[in-house]
Amino acid sequence: MDGDADAAVEARIRIGWNKFRQLVPLLTNKDVSLIMRGRLYSNCVRCSMLHGSEIWPVRKENEVALRRPEMRMVRWMCGIKLKDRFPNKDLRERLGIDDIALVLQQNRLRWYDHVLRKEDDDWVKKCMEYKVKGPRPRGRPKRTWRLERLSKRTVMHVN
Repeated sequence: MDGDADAAVEARIRIGWNKFRQLVPLLTNKDVSLIMRGRLYSNCVRCSMLHGSEIWPVRKENEVALRRPEMRMVRWMCGIKLKDRFPNKDLRERLGIDDIALVLQQNRLRWYDHVLRKEDDDWVKKCMEYKVKGPRPRGRPKRTWRLERLSKRTVMHVN
């Protein structure tokens, strides 16, 4: 494993599909409002898909891999086929849910703020602030977790 989140994302997508299949009778029931279906989806299926995602080193490919099955599930809940060409944003608005990439980002920021509030001698905080000694390898450096969090915090205007 190269320190990426590919295996974790694949496993979580599988778990999300299993949870969705368990809840299909409720999530596709026309007697249940779309907003209630969206809440049920968000609280059961999406939570199982994003469990532990706060510490994943997420790349764009991972976000796309999470977004694809989510939109298939959303279309299934709404009873809309891909050939009907409804925008994803409109379908998410019908269900009252946010984009999974946004929820992933909010979860990561919540965890980051939690780590910042920890004591200075806590091992998690020490790991986050650890500086590797020695020469840096050639080429563009990988994005660090800390720099990614700081850039997203400024984009979202979180203090």
